[in-house]
Amino acid sequence: MKFCIVGAGAIGGMVGAKLANAGHEVALIARGPHLAAIREKGLRYSSADEDFTVQVEASENPADIGPVDVVIISLKAHSVPAMAEKMVPLFKEDTSVITAMNGLPWWYFQRHGGEMEGTILESLDPGGIITKHIAPERVIGCMVLPAAEIAEPGHIKHTEGLKFPIGELDGTISDRIKAISGAMEEAGFKCPITEDIRHDLWVKLMGNVPLNPISALTGATLVEITEHPAVRPLVAESMQEVLNCCTKLGMEISVTVERRIEGARRVGAHKTSMLQDLEAGRPMELECMVGAVLELGQKLGVPMPYTQAIYATTKLLGEVKDGAVSSLFADQEKSA
Repeated sequence: MKFCIVGAGAIGGMVGAKLANAGHEVALIARGPHLAAIREKGLRYSSADEDFTVQVEASENPADIGPVDVVIISLKAHSVPAMAEKMVPLFKEDTSVITAMNGLPWWYFQRHGGEMEGTILESLDPGGIITKHIAPERVIGCMVLPAAEIAEPGHIKHTEGLKFPIGELDGTISDRIKAISGAMEEAGFKCPITEDIRHDLWVKLMGNVPLNPISALTGATLVEITEHPAVRPLVAESMQEVLNCCTKLGMEISVTVERRIEGARRVGAHKTSMLQDLEAGRPMELECMVGAVLELGQKLGVPMPYTQAIYATTKLLGEVKDGAVSSLFADQEKSA
């Protein structure tokens, strides 16, 4: 199969490198020094067990690549709306699109069934721009569980995990998903097929919603957050609010709040992706992880005061870091 990785950063680069090393045709969409290094020297992948370099097609523009069998989107969620139309040249009639991203996905209510079928969350898909260009029938859900980083431009360092569960949005076990799972397994990944990808996403979101923004606000690791006697109850309240949303949607989540907190605690002194983005000066994935869940809670009539407070203070932090608040006060002073 021919794959195109849209957003060949840490996770996308890892997937692309291992697929190419397994003999699949792979193209990468990247930019800046990372793209330049891939073009000049190839894409290097290293882990505790492997170290190799692959030569792959790479561009900043999907139109340079042309139609492929599988598109894997591994962009930050807030970058997808601007890229949606640009990805169209990658599609042929039967091209599949896998979303290897964090947070609540834009496609959540596509091929979902029930009263909320087709509901668009503005915090994820403003104006429905993604849905307009990526048909629901193309989409396959995915859970991103490994950890990796760009050690330097053109070099992906894989630090932990190989598991990428995938699932059709309607829960079927299709021929295409079996083929994609097989290709990922050949490349060395664990790629189980799940019949309920939404359940798995909510289990991950239970932790993401409170833990990622609290880590950004405090600079604390997972173990520090979950062992702090004043903060652990806050985490539990927010997780319960997330579970309340699931209940209102008619979903039964197999993991309790205490079990989810303990799971995070056992990860240890780990910095969440949101804290890493903040420290690196990158935009935080606040909307897809927290803002979208709050928007959904509002639609469902589920009160989420603890999560709202965490979201509001983290949003302010991001604006202060971006200089937005300073600019706002400066404009107000000029007009006063």
